[in-house]
Amino acid sequence: MAPVAEAIAAEKARQAALPPPTSDRERLERMGALDQVGRRAFTVLDFSVLPAGERQSAEALAWESMGAVDKALLDELLTMVPPEGWFKKSVYGERAASAAFLIIQHSDLENWRRFVPVLEPLVAQGEVDGQSYGLMYDRLAINEGRPQRYGTQMTCKDGRWVVDDLEDPERVDERRKAMNFPGTMAEYEAHFRTYPPCT
Repeated sequence: MAPVAEAIAAEKARQAALPPPTSDRERLERMGALDQVGRRAFTVLDFSVLPAGERQSAEALAWESMGAVDKALLDELLTMVPPEGWFKKSVYGERAASAAFLIIQHSDLENWRRFVPVLEPLVAQGEVDGQSYGLMYDRLAINEGRPQRYGTQMTCKDGRWVVDDLEDPERVDERRKAMNFPGTMAEYEAHFRTYPPCT
């Protein structure tokens, strides 16, 4: 879809006009901005206004633009991984560490399997955001056919977003609180009800 491609092109042009980054921190921050710009444009698109036969192809076109960016960012990021295995907040700063997380989160099963075990002990040290770890843990679990632990991954059912396949649902709020998620499972689900209908 044009708004997604246009947003990505505009961010690339903005960054091209800047001086080269002076550090890996600055490089990561720019990569994070590029990772997010297409997604922000995508979330405001309402595909429900399209005829049913056109929705899937329109969504696929929008994701194609983001997918090309995701691959380029991932390739670049993997050349930057420090010897200790991750981009610690105390070294790279909050924004850069968050950018690294988003790029891996938007990658694939192989990378989630590689980095989830690395991230887990860093949460306790305050070097990785608990929410980031929880999101990646859940994405890996769902893609491996296991229940998710923190209820972060939504599934489209009957035109609405719902949480599916949740480990020990009675204790999910306790686990979410331990990882500093900003609300209960019920509040998280209510937020998704404000989204346009899914297909």
